[in-house]
Amino acid sequence: MAILIIAEHDNSTLKGATLNTVTAATQMGQELHLLVAGCDCQSVADEAAQISGINKVLLADNPVYTHQLAENMAQLIIELSEGYSHILAPATSNGKNILPRVAALLDVGQISDITAVESADRFQRPIYAGGAIATLQSLDAVKVITVRSTAFEPAATDNSAPIEAVELQIENTLSSFVSEEIAQSDRPELTAAKVVIAGGRGMGNSENFSLLEQVADKLGGAVGASRAAVDAGFVSNDIQIGQTGKIVAPDLYIGVGISGAIQHLAGMKDSKIIVAINKDEEAPIFSVADYGLVADLFDAVPELEQKL
Repeated sequence: MAILIIAEHDNSTLKGATLNTVTAATQMGQELHLLVAGCDCQSVADEAAQISGINKVLLADNPVYTHQLAENMAQLIIELSEGYSHILAPATSNGKNILPRVAALLDVGQISDITAVESADRFQRPIYAGGAIATLQSLDAVKVITVRSTAFEPAATDNSAPIEAVELQIENTLSSFVSEEIAQSDRPELTAAKVVIAGGRGMGNSENFSLLEQVADKLGGAVGASRAAVDAGFVSNDIQIGQTGKIVAPDLYIGVGISGAIQHLAGMKDSKIIVAINKDEEAPIFSVADYGLVADLFDAVPELEQKL
């Protein structure tokens, strides 16, 4: 049986989370098909065809899929689902929006946020805010799965899979796209950055985040925040890291003024190297840090930036 993977993209560029999802899929089976649904997205399909392990790219290029809304995307996937044993998507806002609807329409269980594959029907996923790992086995005929991209290495891009056009045009009569606001930044995307420096409630106010931005710019990294900093109104919630925010696993994570609540640790503890700066030596974040500095961040961060 083949596996269908839903590509994450913005109609012009394939998102890196798709490559990680393909790696997970290769551990479940050998016949992998990738669905690219959007509008004027031939360039995305061309990128997708280069992913190692992909046997075929299905291209549904139609204006009705411009914004990849769950209401008609799910129906498109259902129409294509015959013959597939697994349907996978990255555990992004898109994947979390579309696949539960697919699972409901197929009358199967949704398997969310897997971090390891034991076999074609046995998977691991975090529970209790990452405090424990559950191993589950699915008996459903079709496994509908979202994949935590940070748990898998990205697939190589040395392939030339064929691209097959999908002519299905499924109108969306249940919802309509109104608008979107895209945050503009010269820094790398938070979930794809190799370096992340994040601030917590200890930053004090929004202006002080400029200290972190200066360090991030010198390291070519992204700026993140804890939920406490977001709830306090210091920064917008699109850079929140944690169980209710984004999951990151960069090569280097620097947590500044972050105490380390379990919900925040769930979003960053898979980082390769974790550095914590906090004046409270009892802060829980030190329990997961590779390097800890007990210091006032308003002294330490400017000195770090100067030395960099």
